[in-house]
Parts: sequence; C-alpha cells; structure tokens
Amino acid sequence: MRVWPGQPFPLGATWDGGGVNFALFSENATGVELCLFDGPTDAREHTRIPLRERSDQVWHCYLPDVRPGQLYGYRVSGPYAPEQGHRFNAAKLLIDPYAKAVSNEIAWSDALFAYKVGGRREDLELNPDDDASGAVKSVVVDDAFTWGDDRAPKTPWNRTVIYECHVKGMTVGHPDVEPHLRGTYLGLCSDPMLDHFTSLGVTAVELLPVHHFVVDRHLAERGLTNYWGYNSIAFFAPDIRYATQRSVYGQQVYEFKTMVKKLHAAGIEVILDVVYNHTGEGNHMGPTLSLRGVDNKAYYRLMPDNPRYYMDFTGTGNSLNMMHPRTIQLIMDSLRYWVTEMHVDGFRFDLAPVLARELYEVNRLSSFFDIIHQDPVLSRVKLIAEPWDVGPGGYQAGNFPVGWAEWNGKYRDCVRRFWRGDAGVVPELASRLSGSSDVYAWSDRAAYASVNFVIAHDGYTLRDLVSYERKHNEANGEGNRDGHDDNLSRNWGAEGETPDPAVNARRRRAMRNMLATLAFSQGVPMLSHGDEVGRTQGGNNNAYAQDNPTSWVDWSLADWQAGMLAFARRVVAIRHANPVLRRRSFFRGRPIGAEGAKDLTWLRPDGREMTEADWRDGTRRVLGMLISGEAADETDDRGRPVKGDTMLLWLNGGFETMACTAPAVPDPGTWVALLDTAREDDAPRALDGDSAAVEGFSLVLLRHGAERRLALSGATSEGAAAVNVLAVGGGAILADLTAGGGT
Repeated sequence: MRVWPGQPFPLGATWDGGGVNFALFSENATGVELCLFDGPTDAREHTRIPLRERSDQVWHCYLPDVRPGQLYGYRVSGPYAPEQGHRFNAAKLLIDPYAKAVSNEIAWSDALFAYKVGGRREDLELNPDDDASGAVKSVVVDDAFTWGDDRAPKTPWNRTVIYECHVKGMTVGHPDVEPHLRGTYLGLCSDPMLDHFTSLGVTAVELLPVHHFVVDRHLAERGLTNYWGYNSIAFFAPDIRYATQRSVYGQQVYEFKTMVKKLHAAGIEVILDVVYNHTGEGNHMGPTLSLRGVDNKAYYRLMPDNPRYYMDFTGTGNSLNMMHPRTIQLIMDSLRYWVTEMHVDGFRFDLAPVLARELYEVNRLSSFFDIIHQDPVLSRVKLIAEPWDVGPGGYQAGNFPVGWAEWNGKYRDCVRRFWRGDAGVVPELASRLSGSSDVYAWSDRAAYASVNFVIAHDGYTLRDLVSYERKHNEANGEGNRDGHDDNLSRNWGAEGETPDPAVNARRRRAMRNMLATLAFSQGVPMLSHGDEVGRTQGGNNNAYAQDNPTSWVDWSLADWQAGMLAFARRVVAIRHANPVLRRRSFFRGRPIGAEGAKDLTWLRPDGREMTEADWRDGTRRVLGMLISGEAADETDDRGRPVKGDTMLLWLNGGFETMACTAPAVPDPGTWVALLDTAREDDAPRALDGDSAAVEGFSLVLLRHGAERRLALSGATSEGAAAVNVLAVGGGAILADLTAGGGT
C-alpha cells in the first residue's frame, strides 16, 4: 500500500476524493501505528502502517489507495507509567478521537484493559493481550450529502417549545412507524412522528445523547445498558445503534443527516444533549478505548499530587482536561462539525460547570466560554447548560454568561411543591411564573434564559410524579439505592397504579395543572417525551439502564391518555397564540405608557393587588397573575408591535374552591375562560360577570377582549358564537373562543 506524508490538519480521517488523510494528536507518544481492518470483529489488522511524520505533536499520513467505508484504528506506543499519568499500551486498538463513525459496539473482555485485570499490583502491571477482536473500529466517512434547500428554522427563543426525547424510545413501540424504522434516526423523522411533533406544537427536539457511547461492563454482564447514552466515547460519531443498516459502514451518518433534513422541513430544530465533561473510559480502573491510550495526560484531568488518579467532577470516574488546548480543540471541533456538517441547531451541555473548571473552582470567564462567544458558528446556535455538576461549588444556576440558556431546576422544584400542596410557596411561584428574573436578570439575560421544566429524562415521569411517593428502582439491580430519594412527589391516595376512580381523577388533574403551568410560564418550556400521553416507568426514577418497555413510550393509549394528549396540544397552542405568554424581556411591574395598566399585576382572590403583608402570609394558596395585553414585546418582520390579549391566570394550590374576582381592565369586552384544569371535558366559555370559581388544586386561564387580535382565521360574525382556530405546525388546534359563548 502506498503511504504518503500527508498533512497534520484536519485531525481525523479525511476523504478528499482521491485518498484519505489520517492525523492523530498525541503529545507524549513515542510512536503511532495506523491499523486497517476488513471487518468489525477481526482479531488482526490486514495492514499496519507506522506513522513516520510528526508535525506539532500530530502524527499523520496520506493513503491514496483507501476509500470511504474503510475500518481503522490506532495503536499508540509510549510509557505505561500510571504514577506519572501515562497509560500507553500498543496492544490496545484505539478509537480515533475524531472518528466520524464507528462500525460496532464493544465486546467486553479483560483484553480491553491496559493493565492486567486481577493482577497483584492493581492497575500498575501492563496487559500485553491484543484486544482488536472486541475493540470498536473507526470508519472512514464520505461527508457528501444532498442537503438541497435545507435551512435551519432559527426559531426565536421566546417562540421555542422544546421536546426532550430518546431516539429509540420514541419510536420503537409506535404501531404506525414502519417496523424496520422503529428505534432509529429515520423512525424519528417518519410521518407519524412528524405529525405528533407538529400537532403538539413542538418547535425543537432535544435528543438524549447520540454520540457513540460505551455500555459499562457491569451493566452488560447483567443484561442492562447505558440506555440514556451519557457515556460518550466518540464525539463526532452518531451512535450506530440507531441506524437501520449497521452492516453498511458509515450509514448512520447519512441517516442522521436525513433525519435532520426532514425535521427542518417540518419547521423543527434539532438540539443535541452532549456529554463533553467525561468519557466512557471511567476511572483509573477503566478500559483503554480511545483518549486514555492516545494521550491520557493531555486529555484527562489528573490529580496534581498523584496523576495515577483522576479528578472527578462528574461522578463517572473522570473529567476532561479543559486546561489543555488540544482538549478544548477536540470539543470545539466536534461542536462545529455537528453544526456545519450535520446541520444541528443547538446543544444542551450535560454537567456544564465541568467545562468551566480551568483550575479547580468553576470559572465563569473560562476559555471555553470565551472561545464559543468568539466563534462565528457556535455563537449563533442555541446553547443550553445543565448548570450543576457534582464537584465543590458545582451548583451554578444563573451564573452562565450572556448567550446561554439554562435548565431551571428551581422552576421544577417550585412547581412540584406548589401543586402537591406545600405551604409558603406562593412568593417563589410568582418568580418562576414570570421568568425567574431573580436568577437570570442580574447577568443581563432575558426571560428565555430560563428553560422551564417539571420533568426531564432523569427522575419520575409526569404520571409517576403524581402516582408514587417512593422510588421503585429494583430493576436496576442496585438494591433500590440509586436515584433521588426526595422527588417532591405525591401519590394522591395510593402508591402506584390503582383502579380507584377518585384517586385517578386527582392524578390527572395534577398532571393537567403542571402541563398548563409549564405552557403559561415565561421562559422556554421543555416537555419530556411521553408526558403528554401519561407515560409511566412504574415508579423507576433512574431508568438509565432500562432499554425495554420500562423506558419506551407506549403508544397504545387509553381514552384518558388520548384526552391528556389533546389537553397538551391545547395548552401549547394557547401559548403560541398569545404573545403576552412568551415575552422576550422580563416584566417591569410598572404601567405601560403614561396612563396604561401595569404590564404584570399579582392578585388576591378578591381581585385586589397583593400587598407586602399578603406575600409574607405563608398560608396563602391562591395566586392570580394578570398580564396586560399591552405587555407583549414582540414585533413582526417590519418592526411593528404584535399586540396581545389581557390574560389572567388563577392558580389554586389548596383544597377549597375559591371565588376569584377579575379586576376592572381598560379594554372593552368580557372575560372568557380559555382553560379550567378541573374539567376533563373543558371547553372555552364566557364568564357571567367577572368572577370565576377556581376549584382546589386547579388552574383557570382567562382572556379579556371583544375578539381575538390574531387574525389567522379571518373575520368572525358579530354577535354570533365563533371559534378562532390557530394553525400550529400544520395541526388545527382550538386556541380561543370569541365573546358570545357557545362552541
């Protein structure tokens, strides 16, 4: 085989139409060999090529006789001296850190470990066994793809509705998805899924990790898996498990791009949950799969006084070394690749504070953030932080810089406490409903810095949140010790599933309360997959290892679940239709204009404004949120103001029905109850006067005005009952009822 010198840039395996350039960074290696394979389970490479060119710590060559689809890996030589931070072992076949695809999953054996497993010197004795037969092979990929007229939807933050979902779990059990597409990238963009997303009003799907990940050995040996995918090992490679044709090497890249293209055509953005804080190689006793064998000391954060061990801010055994420029480059190159080549629209960063730990403390002005802000590609996509890690000072909610949104854990906890009946929650609830300015305004960010959620993949589903007060994680095989113990849940009368109609009615109302609260809060709402149809995990609040019906969405819906789906569609449609419910900026609590009403007023049940004494009254369970129609802060493409309607949201977190009085407002017209969570068969209705009966543990949304200001459905007949319909993503959703009553 012909071997030419090649170039040190770009890193990885790059097909240029005439051959493939291979480039691998390793600062401390003494030698690198490129190994070519015919099949994913081959125990021996058919060709081994020593890389003799080394430029700026990058080993490289060019092979004019290699084509896309070629399987390859690296063997890297150097000292095996864990006490010095070096763990080189040329007997181990390594995944290219820049591999754009892989051909197979790991086949576990002791050979995958650089040290002798079970040896008397723990991890200090070199393991000479060749691991090629069970190691993951990298794949040379042709980046060519016909994107056509694909365009990023670029949905404004304040119009964004995020749907967190798992590629496999969403479709593997869907009867209308073609059987060969279920559980795959192509299944997620199939017509039944597109119909579901658009009818629900979703504008972005946030995919649980799709970077190729490692299944921990202890899970594999128990028949479990890292189902969620938070164990990445190849930051450029879409996971092969979600491809329809695994035997076609690199096919997953084509199918992922096809998924993005089809979602974009439906107006839906694609956000990736990315795990750059650690890898699947674990702690000092973990396997040698990629970065550890390429250059352990460069890529991982080691203990300064004993580099045999890893600093662990993630709880997974290791943390990437954000102080090394090549590690930062790896992450930045990966992010840019997913935007420029794979056309994704943003990222949610798992345990994001780890990326800001330049020394030991979290550094808000770290190089990572500086580089992203200056990057012409990444600074323009959606960036979402999970604002906590497990290290000291790791809770950083509200501390991320301008340009970043954050998962708002305070919102989650407050909404859960209020709707389970906790006392003294009303003052904080007001902050959470209005965008959490107490958390985000100080850093000069807007209301959409808050990604609001009640449920995420990690924890109870919405149905389980109102059905269980104790976790039931026995299936994970950890003695029910894993998962959170304090879930702020309430079972409403029985633990787990029950035939009791009264208990089930209370639970369904509680679910409606939280879905509606999420839709009507300022900030960016995020739904967790399946909550709109009442998905259950049987009380398992840590189903990370359950790739089975426990975690999959069950699409065989009972009547009440179909009703829950219709309700979810409706509350999202109301949000889309009313700009005052999705402001860009925080409320000011002051009159709009010289004589105008306040943009936001907090009300007592008697219709009067809350006083300082009212806020201090810990027994209060009812809150009214009055938003003036003039408070909309959107403009159209020509800069003209988009007007809204005056909206009044009543929330009753107590047991007693309350007569809640709407105050006088300057606009002509009547109050219309758009939504009442106490009614399963609820329909919009005009109020007889200005008082609404708000039952215990329920929510009522009122609109004031003579007619809808959103002229999407044309003119309505004066004096006649009429319904305005809002077209959301191709689905006609009931959004509002004009004055006059009737349906």
